[in-house]
Amino acid sequence: MALGPGKYDDEATVVMEMTEASGVLVVVMGGDRGQGFSFQGDIELIRYIPNMLRTVANQIEDDLRHT
Repeated sequence: MALGPGKYDDEATVVMEMTEASGVLVVVMGGDRGQGFSFQGDIELIRYIPNMLRTVANQIEDDLRHT
């Protein structure tokens, strides 16, 4: 769920504090609590995540085509 605490909310908070970011999205694969994600930041920032994830997915697919 994108709103409310996620499985890795504490880790997302640490990353946000360490980087002094306005927002962070932490995605964990194969973690000690299974796969999951957590978002920390202003509610307005969450509106940008779907497009950002599509861009990242396209970049990953493009990189994989060239390996």
